[in-house]
Amino acid sequence: MALRKAGANWVDGDRFFDREPELQALTERVHDQVHTLLTAQRRMGKTSLARELLRRLSATGQFNTVFVDLEDAGNAADAISEMSVALAPIQGVWTRLRSGFSRRIQDVGERIEGIELRELKVKLRAEVDPGSWRIRGDELFSAVAASDLPLVMVIDELPILVSRMLRGDGDGITPVGKSAVDDFLSWLRKVGQTHRGEVRFILSGSVGLEPILQRAGLSAHVNIFSPYELKAWSEQTAVECLNELAETYGLQVPDVVWREACSRMRSCVPHHVQQFFSLLHERLGWMGKTEAETEDGRRVYEEDLLGVPGQAHLEHYETRLRLVLGEDEYRTALELLTEAASSAGRLSHAMVSLYLQSPPKATGPASASVEQVLHLLQHDGYFTSDGDAGYRFTSGLLEEWWRARHARHFVPIAKRRAQR
Repeated sequence: MALRKAGANWVDGDRFFDREPELQALTERVHDQVHTLLTAQRRMGKTSLARELLRRLSATGQFNTVFVDLEDAGNAADAISEMSVALAPIQGVWTRLRSGFSRRIQDVGERIEGIELRELKVKLRAEVDPGSWRIRGDELFSAVAASDLPLVMVIDELPILVSRMLRGDGDGITPVGKSAVDDFLSWLRKVGQTHRGEVRFILSGSVGLEPILQRAGLSAHVNIFSPYELKAWSEQTAVECLNELAETYGLQVPDVVWREACSRMRSCVPHHVQQFFSLLHERLGWMGKTEAETEDGRRVYEEDLLGVPGQAHLEHYETRLRLVLGEDEYRTALELLTEAASSAGRLSHAMVSLYLQSPPKATGPASASVEQVLHLLQHDGYFTSDGDAGYRFTSGLLEEWWRARHARHFVPIAKRRAQR
């Protein structure tokens, strides 16, 4: 089957490339009844990998599989509603579950398909409230446990939900938010332990869960989840993907074009690799060419991937920080990233020391922790430890984009201190 171009979202089937060792490892974890915390840098393909895993497991006939996206959920009750809707099509689950709900919910539950799923979600969100979500959640997984087949449930964007709950309507972590997250994750942990033989959880998200919980002092809640890190493609794998795409679309591209692009990317993030191909394919198309030259690759990288056509894909790195960080932490993250971008992509320990002495001015009741922000930036793939030299951008593409976007008028902290 010919490899097709990836879209902006997750991919599967003829758009899914490689990752066979990772799929095998995760499949073994499922059979071994292991709950997994799937971690990776941004745009590494966690969602695509998880959905492809579910597709293959479902095809064996040995498992029920569901994918639950919590990005739009605001609290524990919303999360239970999303899980209920995702599980509703599984034979027998709703029959065992619906007796606890009102007549209007039962009526929808008896005809679940298409539009009824959206209707069910709306009605569930109105009925599952802060006082009943735990009861409904227990009923839900008791119904699942009674099924003939074990369940593999991928819970995507749990970190976004947790961050939203921690902050509530404010900027920083609140006592009420921390208590709510504590209750929800305690319940999820209990479900995972109680129904370990019947349910396997895989947690994922576009930002890391562990740094968020560490800042809130709630890290113990993920100790039943075994981490699995999804790494970037090797240069060879990236080139193989690009060559397969070129063959599918009838292009002739010398390997030097692919290797120069991969070298500049430094970290061959699958989304970035495939975005480069899409932009090259489009440029060659409007030029009326099917054979690429080295200069074509360079112009695509600099004018398209780093330019306006690639903006939305790279802005994702910045917007995701704003979603999970309070205003002070967000400002600290921007400062550290821009400091590194303006210093050849590196943030030395001496620079970090200056920030520890003079963190960015707080807008809230307390300044952000520089150490905590650095931990998140490493965990989520913005920075890599550079040993005694400090830290550096993991992605050369992100480094170049950040420098062009933020560093033009930036004054490094050492210069600011010298001017005082």
